[in-house]
Amino acid sequence: MAKHLAMGAALLALSTAPAVAQDWSGFYAGAGIGNLEVDTSVDGVKENDMAYGIHAGYRLDAGQWVIGAELENDWTDLELVPGAISVDRVTRLKATAGYDIGPALVYVAAGRANVDVDGLGDEWGGFYGLGAAYAVNERSIVSLEVLEHNFEDIGGSGIDADAWSAGLRASWKF
Repeated sequence: MAKHLAMGAALLALSTAPAVAQDWSGFYAGAGIGNLEVDTSVDGVKENDMAYGIHAGYRLDAGQWVIGAELENDWTDLELVPGAISVDRVTRLKATAGYDIGPALVYVAAGRANVDVDGLGDEWGGFYGLGAAYAVNERSIVSLEVLEHNFEDIGGSGIDADAWSAGLRASWKF
C-alpha cells in the first residue's frame, strides 16, 4: 500500500509542474524498471519482484489533450511456486489519453495484456491505470506508471490472477 501512495504522490507532484510549452506529438521509445506484484486465486500464492522492459509508441498532441498508443514488453522472474510456476513476461497493447500541463503530462492508460506464466501457459487480460510524464528536454522524457491487470483462467488452468505494476520509465522522442 505504501508504494502505491508514494507513486500517487509522485504523480501529483509531476502534474503540478509549471506550464511551459511542450509538443508531445511524435514517436518515442525507451526502457523502464519497476515492480510487479501478482496475487492469484490460489490461497497463499502471492509474490512480487522486479520487472524491466522496453516500450515504443506514438502520441498526438491536440492542444491540452494528448492521445497515444504503445506496445510494451516487461520481463521478470517472479516465482509463484518456487521451481514450478513463474511469471516470465507481460506484454501490453496500450491506449493512453492525457492532459498536457506544459512539460508534464498526466494520463490514463488501458488496454490488453498478455502474461506468460512458465508452468501454466499464457493468457490475455485487461488492464488500466494512471501515469505521469515529464519532458526533461524536447527529446528526453521520464515517466511513472501504476497499472492494474486482470487475468482469468491462465493457460486453461482455472487459476485467475490480479497484478499491479509500478514503474519508472525513460523515453526518447524521434
